Amino acid sequence: MRNRILTLTMLAGLLVGGMAGAAQATPPATSGGKVGIIDIQTAILDCAAGKKAFTDLQAKYRPRQEQIRKDQQAVQNLQNQLQTQAATLSTSEGRRLTRELQEKETLLKREEDDAQTDFTYDRQDIVRRIGRKMVQVIDQYAQQHGYSLVIDGSTVPVYYAAKGLNITGAIVAAYDSQYPVQASNTAAPATPAAASKSATDKPKP
Repeated sequence: MRNRILTLTMLAGLLVGGMAGAAQATPPATSGGKVGIIDIQTAILDCAAGKKAFTDLQAKYRPRQEQIRKDQQAVQNLQNQLQTQAATLSTSEGRRLTRELQEKETLLKREEDDAQTDFTYDRQDIVRRIGRKMVQVIDQYAQQHGYSLVIDGSTVPVYYAAKGLNITGAIVAAYDSQYPVQASNTAAPATPAAASKSATDKPKP
């Protein structure tokens, strides 16, 4: 049975405001300037703020995941009942169970679709919020370290890059320094989602 809420993937094809277009359209400002490559999706996932945001997102959707599992099991049980008792059920009882199954399947699909839509919105909101700050950090880092061009390798094909051109780790460190994650003084009890897995699976609601 299809279970989209349990197989949600994170950051598939997400774009962060226009950086790829700028990288493709802007030539190096000075001859001989340094070129850097970053995987901004990885940077968003690996920075402290991203890890916390996606772990919190998993925890937020865990109750809905559990409810969907229960509803899926209820549908499966009803399907099994119809199959195993087909020969002994009366016509009226068979019709009643069939209608009940159809209603449960309809509600389950709606529940899955709503959860998927809500999760995707929240996930993309995290990426947008961190991505805007990340672009600013990249701009500052590039200027401070003499880069003429920084390319997002997650959106622009890079067929060859000399060792040392990838600045993803440096950008993550710069982001964490500029936007440190504040420790909570009243942390909520750990949930299974937050404790067992990061939001990236490093995704998956």
